[in-house]
Amino acid sequence: MSAALLAVYACLALVEVPLAVAWVRETRKHSWPVRPTLSDLAIGAVTCFLDTLGIGNYAQITAAFKLRGYPADELIPGTLNVGNALGIILSAALFITTFEVDPTLLLAMVLSAGAGAWMGAGIVSRMPRRAIQISMGVALLVAAGFFVAGNLGMTAAGGSAMALTGGRFAVAVTANFVLGALMCVGIGNYAPCMALLAVLGMNPIAAYPIMIASDGVLIPVASLAFVRSGRFAPAVAVGLTIGGTVGTLAAFPLVKALSSHLVLLRWVVTAVITYAAIAMLRSAWKESMAVAPLPEPVE
Repeated sequence: MSAALLAVYACLALVEVPLAVAWVRETRKHSWPVRPTLSDLAIGAVTCFLDTLGIGNYAQITAAFKLRGYPADELIPGTLNVGNALGIILSAALFITTFEVDPTLLLAMVLSAGAGAWMGAGIVSRMPRRAIQISMGVALLVAAGFFVAGNLGMTAAGGSAMALTGGRFAVAVTANFVLGALMCVGIGNYAPCMALLAVLGMNPIAAYPIMIASDGVLIPVASLAFVRSGRFAPAVAVGLTIGGTVGTLAAFPLVKALSSHLVLLRWVVTAVITYAAIAMLRSAWKESMAVAPLPEPVE
């Protein structure tokens, strides 16, 4: 095992172990024994199944919480992060050990995403969220259009590389810094990371270990603050973790099977990117409607 890959595992352990300890202590203090409901388990299983395929799960979990009426709105962000923080280490281990992405690139991407979340949070949080959503949504739609053209043989459809060098390496690492910062305002990194690496000529499957290992650092760091403040629903978070483990294990063989069928995998990635673009633009539209001024009353 290379030194770079060992460093990736060390980064994951460095953030996961303190979180696990803090979570157990906080949960025992306020809610013991913890009894998640079947609904919690089902939400975790279904959404993590989709997440493992690259679709992302935060929006779906939030929608499910709102539909059933709990946990309380103020506890949703913390529950989302804490409920996914321990399960992400399983996903990272599965993808890192199965798909041999260049360890140096993987380490650089993980560190840049973490640095982006830490250093860029203050800057990005002051940017108009709606403007970011619109820009990212349009960019992803354009990328999806190129992928469709490539899949149909009209243009180049990306490459099959599992490593980057030179300028492309620098572009990927720099862009992942920005994506790490954007996660602080709720912009997911899965679809943008897929699009970025495909444009740079990498095999679409290379995005999976990179984006999941990046989240393996980002999510536990965010979760630690929620755990220490107690602003999360312990039983629901446990249900998401247990159900999410089942969903991840169920979806992973599908991703592994797709990795040997590059054309089919590119169509899956195209669908994921298109979904993310539409969801992002829809969120921007909803926010614009929410802040739209009321019409002046007619005399």
